[in-house]
Amino acid sequence: PMKVRVRVHAGARALKIEQHGDELHVWVRAPPVDGKANLAVTETLAENYAVPKSSVRLISGQTSKTKTFEIDGL
Repeated sequence: PMKVRVRVHAGARALKIEQHGDELHVWVRAPPVDGKANLAVTETLAENYAVPKSSVRLISGQTSKTKTFEIDGL
């Protein structure tokens, strides 16, 4: 599995993904409440890497803006 460091920008106006060095910045519309932003980032990463949502797991940073995701099947 590939590990991806992600900086989350929750509550954004538009969905956007940018690479900044070794970190991926992901803007999602979902608010940072009840894991909604985490779910939105998971869906966005799955779409971006063309893998099923079940292949994307949040492994650290549950409540932080900087998170680490693990992606299977790449």
